[in-house]
Amino acid sequence: MSEGKAIALNSLEKKSFYSFLGLYIGSSILFVLLSGYWYYVAQKNAIESNTYYKLRHLSEQISSAIINAQMRGTTLSLPTVDPEFSYALISTQNKLIKGSLLKGIDINGNAYYEKDGHMILVSDGPLEHLNIKYVVVTTTQYHHLLQKLKELVLTMMAAIILMIIFVAWVLARIFMRPIHQKVEQIEQFIQDISHELNTPITALQMSSKRALQKKVYDEKILTNISISTKQLYTIYQSLIYLNFTSPEQKAQKVDLKPLLEESISFYSELSRAKHIEIVSELSSSHMTIVTERARLLFSNLISNAIKYSMPETTITIALKEGFFSIRDEGVGIEKKKLREIFKPYERSSDIAGGFGVGLSIVAQICKEFDITIDVTSELGKGSCFTLKW
Repeated sequence: MSEGKAIALNSLEKKSFYSFLGLYIGSSILFVLLSGYWYYVAQKNAIESNTYYKLRHLSEQISSAIINAQMRGTTLSLPTVDPEFSYALISTQNKLIKGSLLKGIDINGNAYYEKDGHMILVSDGPLEHLNIKYVVVTTTQYHHLLQKLKELVLTMMAAIILMIIFVAWVLARIFMRPIHQKVEQIEQFIQDISHELNTPITALQMSSKRALQKKVYDEKILTNISISTKQLYTIYQSLIYLNFTSPEQKAQKVDLKPLLEESISFYSELSRAKHIEIVSELSSSHMTIVTERARLLFSNLISNAIKYSMPETTITIALKEGFFSIRDEGVGIEKKKLREIFKPYERSSDIAGGFGVGLSIVAQICKEFDITIDVTSELGKGSCFTLKW
């Protein structure tokens, strides 16, 4: 599957995909909303404090101007204020001397409150100089700034949420890609197992049926039964190694020659059925390994060589101290696939059957017992697997 290609998810994958997406987006949005609320409250408090200090500063300026005008006997000169601010002067008789007041303002001592979209500060700072008892300062700036803050916070949260949704979607697709690939591999693996099992099972059924019908058990029928049984046993051994936890076995020094002779004999019927000659040159060779692992190692390499060899060809096997090789005259492997053949569920060719785990098992066993494995191959001429330890 190419990197840029959109993946088509099955129902289970879609359920996992949207569950992850919903959980990620839901928790992220909750975090964004809480963060936005905390930011809004903090900024609101900051704006409110700033507004109060501005009103307080303006009232003190006006009060100072009033006191200075009386003390110095000069004309009252009041400061110029921002358009969003206004003030009014109240006499000692609680009458409006200058400016305008909102209806319903209660002027009875120092106060700071909100009314009809205005922040209002009442101050007795003039101390009744020039017969002025209170300065009332009002502003609409607070609510304007608060409205802008709300718009800013909502815009930021919307943008962040959209970005989170986009990032979550991309991440979910990226995370699902290897899972989807693995699911595809497993599905293909199951299909391949079904196909591989179908061939020997069908052969067993047909051979058994023919034997029962003929009531004469000739060599050909028995050979077919034997080959099919061994194919099933090979598949069974591979599945046992891959999928079941077996008791840990202790490695010991093993003479590989009799084990290899046993494996060659085991597959001799299958090789003869394909008219493949197995030529072996074996000498005593020892390795510290679990006996069953050694059998499985040779079994997979020999069955793989037979599987990908053409009829009327030769498989050459050599064994000596610290060295094993098996060479076939089969279909060969493309150079670009040589690095991939030891991965699980990978097959070097679709010409023969198989479910792509034989060489993966070989690689795992080699890694487990510090065996170096080398492969040379040429398309149409065959392959050679070499083990050294």
